[in-house]
Amino acid sequence: MNYLSLKLRIKNNEGFSKLPYKDQLGNYTIGYGHMIKKNEIFFFKKKFKKSFFKNLYEKDFNKALKNYKTHFKKFSFSKRKQELIIEMIFQMGVKKVLGFKKTLKYIKSNNQFIAALEMMNSLWYKQTPHRVDNLIKHYLNQ
Repeated sequence: MNYLSLKLRIKNNEGFSKLPYKDQLGNYTIGYGHMIKKNEIFFFKKKFKKSFFKNLYEKDFNKALKNYKTHFKKFSFSKRKQELIIEMIFQMGVKKVLGFKKTLKYIKSNNQFIAALEMMNSLWYKQTPHRVDNLIKHYLNQ
């Protein structure tokens, strides 16, 4: 499957910064939504070219894709549903996405309306409502 449009959407949703900044949760982030880990203090000490951040984004995207394949490939979701879950994993991490038990249950059973309501009834929605609204519009309105 070609993920070019998904990659562009995630980049647009994440935005870009060459300098570390705190996200909505107070986590230091850089590049295209890369959450800085404790062992990555070098991000605070050195400047990087945009090409470095493009490569970092590819690694982060591939990690999200690998996590999707590990946990969700068995469900044979439509391309839209795959992309929705991959973007959720990119933004929140696979552990948090696996905690969306009701949302995932309704996505699996093709009940898009209730899945969307579950997404809107989450802390995730309270933290990034515009992004979640856009994901719902793009992926669940088929």
